[in-house]
Amino acid sequence: MTKTIRLLMPQWQGGNNPNYSFGAELLAWLAPDNAQPLIQVPVQAYDGTPLVNENGMYGRKQLLEQLEAAQHIIDAHKPDRIVMFGGDCLVEQAPFAYLNERYGGELGLIWIDAHSDLVRYVGYDNGHTLPLGNLLGEGDEEFAKHVKIPLKPENVFIAGLSAPTEEETKAFSETFQRLGVTTTETDTEVIQRLGIRTAGTQELTTSTESIKEWIKESGIKHLAIHLDLDVLDPKAFRSLLFANPEAPYNLSPAGTMQIPQLLHLIKELSEETDVVGLGITEHMPWDSINLKNLLGEIPILNH
Repeated sequence: MTKTIRLLMPQWQGGNNPNYSFGAELLAWLAPDNAQPLIQVPVQAYDGTPLVNENGMYGRKQLLEQLEAAQHIIDAHKPDRIVMFGGDCLVEQAPFAYLNERYGGELGLIWIDAHSDLVRYVGYDNGHTLPLGNLLGEGDEEFAKHVKIPLKPENVFIAGLSAPTEEETKAFSETFQRLGVTTTETDTEVIQRLGIRTAGTQELTTSTESIKEWIKESGIKHLAIHLDLDVLDPKAFRSLLFANPEAPYNLSPAGTMQIPQLLHLIKELSEETDVVGLGITEHMPWDSINLKNLLGEIPILNH
């Protein structure tokens, strides 16, 4: 019998934003109820202390401790399938590294995300820019060491990658310059160097054939799906970092995928091969966050 576990990892340090914790908890609550056990990975809650930049990453020590905690839980349960509710994107490292070991280093991984999560941005020293890099044995050396069998680049497909417009590229470049943010290698360069296949949202609107071909050509029998909700169009789905009502996020392009398209893609993948992993990350429910903060200040509710 196949054993599936659900993990709730309300990790916020990878995005240096405490709101990711509440987003993860709400995500796990919203998911359909079934017999799969839900296990919470211990995460150090935000106590008002700003994270320290440790060797080019904010909250490095806490993130490594939390990664190890997730690994211990997974190793203790030895599941065949894992569902992960995050949290920032870095929560994906432990489950997907385990699943690649579990399936003999042959795991397929589809990274449904507006961003590749492959490269480090010096100056924007947040761990959630690197999980896919770590899983491929690149990324951050200290985190990559925790991946016993790196994923094969030919077994990885990035879907929904957002290409910035010329105007956006100029704006991001100016913002990066102002903040002193640089990259040693762009994600496009890494994708080309490793030969990772990709398809943008526009291409996937007309056909998912490129993904089906990749599954067949690579002989992928077991597949993990990373779903960063940032792949969605913030005009259609508001619970995203990019849809902050107070301050627009202008360091990278927003996603453009619509919910029906995303659902169609996931259902098609589930028909093509055996989906053994699903991680959902970067849920930022602004209305619920603001309402929670409001309720927290009302005297009659707090005495």
